[in-house]
Parts: sequence; C-alpha cells; structure tokens
Amino acid sequence: MDLFIRNGNVLVGGSFQKTNITVKNGRIFSLKEETNSQSLPELDGEHQKIVPGFIDIHTHGGMGADVNHSGFDDLHKISRFFASQGTTCFLASILTDTEEKTLWCIHQAAESMDSRPCGAQLIGIHLEGPFLSSAYKGAMPEALLIKSDLTLFKKYQEAAGGHIKYITVSPEVEGVPEMIPDLVSLGVVVALGHSGADYETAMTCIKNGATASTHTFNAMKLMHQHAPAISGAALESDIYCEAICDGRHLHPGIIRLLLKTKGLDRVVAVTDSIMAAGLPDGRYKLGVNDVFVKDGDAKLLDGTRAGSTLTAIQALKNLIQFTGRSLEELIPLLTSNPAKLLHIDDRKGSIALDKDADLVLLDNHLNISATIIGGEVAYRRNNGL
Repeated sequence: MDLFIRNGNVLVGGSFQKTNITVKNGRIFSLKEETNSQSLPELDGEHQKIVPGFIDIHTHGGMGADVNHSGFDDLHKISRFFASQGTTCFLASILTDTEEKTLWCIHQAAESMDSRPCGAQLIGIHLEGPFLSSAYKGAMPEALLIKSDLTLFKKYQEAAGGHIKYITVSPEVEGVPEMIPDLVSLGVVVALGHSGADYETAMTCIKNGATASTHTFNAMKLMHQHAPAISGAALESDIYCEAICDGRHLHPGIIRLLLKTKGLDRVVAVTDSIMAAGLPDGRYKLGVNDVFVKDGDAKLLDGTRAGSTLTAIQALKNLIQFTGRSLEELIPLLTSNPAKLLHIDDRKGSIALDKDADLVLLDNHLNISATIIGGEVAYRRNNGL
C-alpha cells in the first residue's frame, strides 16, 4: 500500500503534468518532483499517462461470472478482470430476481465487500429493480416486477448492511414517486429507468430526489416534441445520465448530442456488462435469462438487447473516437462524475492529495500498462493478472 511512481505524466486538475507520485497507506501522499527518499517500492511511469481509476456503477459481470449467480470466488474473478480493464471500483448490479435469490446475491456481495480482493474494489450494490415497468422491462423477468414496497427494500438494505448504494426505479410504477424521498433518506442514490413515464411524472421523481437516469435512451420512452417523456426530463434536468458507449446501445451522434446537452460533468459512462465481457461469442446467462452473443452483441432469443460486452477502457476509447474530444475532457465520465453521483468524491474519482491511490497507467495507444488500487499494483500488462 506504499508505492513510489516516478516520471509519470499525471492527470491533475484537468491537465497532465510531469511528476512523481508518492503513496502511503493506500493514499496519495505527495505529487512532487522529489526522490524516493524512503526507498518505497517503485513503479516506472516513464512514457505513461496516469489517470484516475475507472468507476463502473452499472455492471452485471464479466469473464464468465454473472452477478446474480456469483458467490465469493466469482465476484473476486469479476474484480480481477475489471482491474485488467482499468476499473478500480464498481457496484455489483443485481438484476431483478425472486426475493430469495436477491437476498442470496446481496449476502454474497456484502461478504465480498468485507474482504480485500486482488482486483477492483466492490464498493456497493446496485439494485436494478424490482420496482420497474413491465412495458419497458428489457431483460427483466416481467413476472417479478412489482409495485413499490419500502418494507421489502428495507429488508434488502438490512441484509446488505447498508451497502445498497444505488437503485433503478420506474416513475410510473405505483408508489414510486412517494417512495423516493424514503430511499434517499436511507442513503441510496435513486436512478430512473426501464420506463415509459411521462415528463410530468419523471420530473416529480426528480424533484423528490432522483439524481440519475439508467442507461439513458435505452429501455426508455423517447422524446416527442409534444410529449418530452422521461427522456426529455433526463435531458432538461440536472440529473446524471448513464450512457453505454459501445456504439450499439447509442449511435455516436446521440452520444455527442447527450454531451452537448448535459455537459461533460453530467454524463456517466457505464458498461452494463454481462458475464460475456472478455469472452468470445456464445451462449451466456444474465440473471434468469439466456443470452446469445454474436459479434460481441448480447441479445435475448427474441432479439432484445441484454446488457453489453463492453469494458471501461473500451468505453473510453470509443468516446474519444465518437466525439473527437481529448482524453482530459472525457476522463471525468468514468471517474469524477460517478464519484460525485455516489458521494464518494472525497476519496475517489481524481488524483489529489489524500485521495485513494486508485490509478491507471496508459501507454500512447491508451492501452492499460498497469492498474493500481489502494496503492497496490492489481494488474500489470507484462505480468497479466
């Protein structure tokens, strides 16, 4: 947890500067051109761009492990894979399932959070449902979607030890607008999604405390000039908008439009990855669903898109390609923006003194050379995982 990184080109305060990084007890202790006077373990940052670690707030798995079926070992497998892709912390997204299975998933995630993985840090749970609209269910099992139930949520939160940090709800589902202030009071960030809500209902939910939009424009009623709907509310308001930047879920022009409308500080790049991420085409699972991946595109048998095979580093590369913007401009979409949304920006999301030493070293082609989590080297390209 102590480390000295020398001669790196470090992203500090929105621009790159040549400096050394001294890490003590897992936190950034110094950003100066100074010598390694304490003989700390060294990492050569020469010819590397050093950026904050990526934060993925919406993912269902990777490398053959699905969150809804993952015990302790599989969650650590996901963590190790994510580290190789530049992700230093993430939320485990639990797809809507039975109460019994959801509780099992919650217990597995909470147990994993209590340990120290050798990969990306699991920092909380994202519940994608069950208070969602059946008309915009996407890959959600329709029979398990229900009206709002604060008692059930409190049961889940108690089982999680308070670690449910993020929940996706549909504004039009009975009782949801009224439940949002209670969720917020319990320390949960509320996102709107899987929804055909009208503009007025969506705006009511935002006024009641919702602060994000889940995979914006996907599984969501789109805007009409006479009926802006939930999409219009997401664009007009100041909430954060998740975006799956794989070139399939959103056309590059829509990504450019989203950034132009919301600004660079209100878009959060997510993977929404499934267990197929990092693996070849084939048949996989997403919660209760069978998913078929062809040419990297994950779909249910009926053709409904079901998550993605995207990784965080590929999302960053896609964003640069789709928008023509610089690395410095786009990094916040994977770092400081999700950190601010989750209220963890005092510790994560940027490179600054006393913040967690979660860092990614990129070569000139934006390939990952190393991932550092809490001051420990979790991945090095030449050593693998």
